[in-house]
Amino acid sequence: MNKNCSNLLRNWSALVPFSIIYLFLITSVDVFAQSGITPEHIAKMESVTGSVISDDGNFIAYTKSVPADPYTVNSPNQIHLFVLDLENGTTRPYYTLGTVGSVQFRPGTGTITFLTQRPGDSARSLYELPVDGGEAIKVFGFERNILSYTWHHDGNQIAFRSTEAAESTSSPLPYQAEVFEENQPQIRAYIANLTRGTESPERLLLEGSIYQLEWSPDGEKLAVSAAPTPSVDDSFMAQQIFVVDRVTRQVIAEINNEGKLGQIVWSPDSQRLALRAAANINDPIDGRILIVSARGGVPVLIDRNFEGKYEQIAWTQDNTIHFLASVSTSSVLGSIRTDGSGKQTLLSADAHAINSFSRSANGVISFAASSPGHPTEVFILDGNSGNVPQRKTYNNIWLDNVDLARQEVVSYGTRDGEYVIEGMLIYPLNYTQGSSVPVITVVHGGPEAHYSNGWLTAYSMPGQMAAAKGYAVFYPNYRGSTGRGIEFIFSSQGDLSGKEFDDIVDGVDYLIERGIADPDRIGVTGGSYGGYASAWMSTYYSDRFAAAVMFVGISNNLSKWGTSDIPEELYLVHSRERMWESDAKWMDYLRRSPIYWVDRAETPILIMHGSNDTRVHPAQSLELYRHLKVRKPEVPARLVWYPGEGHGNTRSASKFDYNYRMLQWFDTYLMTGNRSAELPHWDAPVPNRN
Repeated sequence: MNKNCSNLLRNWSALVPFSIIYLFLITSVDVFAQSGITPEHIAKMESVTGSVISDDGNFIAYTKSVPADPYTVNSPNQIHLFVLDLENGTTRPYYTLGTVGSVQFRPGTGTITFLTQRPGDSARSLYELPVDGGEAIKVFGFERNILSYTWHHDGNQIAFRSTEAAESTSSPLPYQAEVFEENQPQIRAYIANLTRGTESPERLLLEGSIYQLEWSPDGEKLAVSAAPTPSVDDSFMAQQIFVVDRVTRQVIAEINNEGKLGQIVWSPDSQRLALRAAANINDPIDGRILIVSARGGVPVLIDRNFEGKYEQIAWTQDNTIHFLASVSTSSVLGSIRTDGSGKQTLLSADAHAINSFSRSANGVISFAASSPGHPTEVFILDGNSGNVPQRKTYNNIWLDNVDLARQEVVSYGTRDGEYVIEGMLIYPLNYTQGSSVPVITVVHGGPEAHYSNGWLTAYSMPGQMAAAKGYAVFYPNYRGSTGRGIEFIFSSQGDLSGKEFDDIVDGVDYLIERGIADPDRIGVTGGSYGGYASAWMSTYYSDRFAAAVMFVGISNNLSKWGTSDIPEELYLVHSRERMWESDAKWMDYLRRSPIYWVDRAETPILIMHGSNDTRVHPAQSLELYRHLKVRKPEVPARLVWYPGEGHGNTRSASKFDYNYRMLQWFDTYLMTGNRSAELPHWDAPVPNRN
């Protein structure tokens, strides 16, 4: 609400009954919200997705996510390529005809290469552009999509991945049944020499599916990760690293790694590997650094006591690794020696959520980061700036004319005294100090994830949109979140919906104690594990929450185990036990399911789900909806399917529809505090284009 409205209400308060003032406040929200962020803004918002700097430090190639118009087409965002010339500060679009991926500078040429599929291509192929612009030229194509590639240092050879062709049916029927989890083609690895145009690529003879490929700096070896099958579960939990000889194509070493694997990085002398990986098989994340000889062996964990998460690593000298890390709500760029000593911080960013970095040979670092005031942009860090980040791109210029609400980091103690929890709070736009307001609690998924102090508004995260309507928005990093070290992330294992979700309620109580949150107007939303929390808060903790929006969430832990594509990950890094081991365990998992507590339900809940979700089956949403309708028919509940969407919406119109439905639900039940209000009309409240 703007200042004029606040003053007007204060002047009227002595003359007009409170009920009339409150009615004026509620019905005027949409009028006064126009000075802040709206769903229309989010639908057109562009964001940098990554950057790579040239070896000489003169150019940055970066990609930008560009949304489709939701009023005309229901399509995913396209990823376009741009190049920033650091000498003159100019940015130019280099490829905007379609989506690009895997942008790299080609060794020895300085040209830019990327993957895309142009009209006339039968599959995703490798293209090249001069650094000063021009027409993109196709330099290599394969019979099937190239999933990723890596350049040999000679600039002539590539190693790449591609999925095998699935076996075709021999049935004479004009129909083909889908046999679940069978006839899934493996992902294979190949080597191609681009100077021998007619020579077929040679496949690496490794069993299973290949996920990572990295040339050694001397060009004589490849580090390759392979999992037994192409299943999601195996890709998460069963990648093993092999070292392959370039000439013989034979495996010459095996690395005895276990658990999740995020990166493989060669030492400059090609003698060792640094892994960004799990500490062990039960570690939920690939956020540690391990070192191992390229001749094989067991990786050694360094910096074991680090209370953060390594997000990216780059080996820059024989004994030095540069890194990007998350430390609670902050991002850190720094370096560490391979024995864990000599750790240095180059940049500690409390208000920049950094998602990736790239380092040139002369030490200039480009990175992509958001802030509370803008989505992700390109920044550089060099010796000339005194380690102060320099912002280099300015997308969404219209944001300069939009009012943004204040965002701050908050912290509070847990009820058991074990931890201090941190998170972010976005105040209502033009918040009046001391006033109690409705609060939307946004719960992240995972639970192995966290919120950083950056841009926190998207189609499914109300953020600044809700703040413009008069809500505060709260983002707690409950126990089990990343960015707080090994002990913190292990602390929620084997305790589904237990202390982790109590931490969220403790955060709400903290905001109530501060006089910010109206205890009768607390809402909750989230996706995946955050959807699980939303269902839990609207059943088990229903007396505390006035409205909920559940997205691709869990309602029944018994059926979840039997319908998800990650049952082994669920066991190894979450539950740490098999629920069928005893009758008592079956009952425990049922009691940790929102459907068990539906008799407590008083919270109006909007349930939304992609119809093609394989991670959390859509039946999870249907189960909760059916239980509510049968057992508590008086509680407002609605179920919305998104056809063709999976574990989260990716298409423009379905995201826009979701955005409006979410805000409408909170306006109906949370802003008013009226849990018995009539259901909004079933149709999407999306307005006609102005």
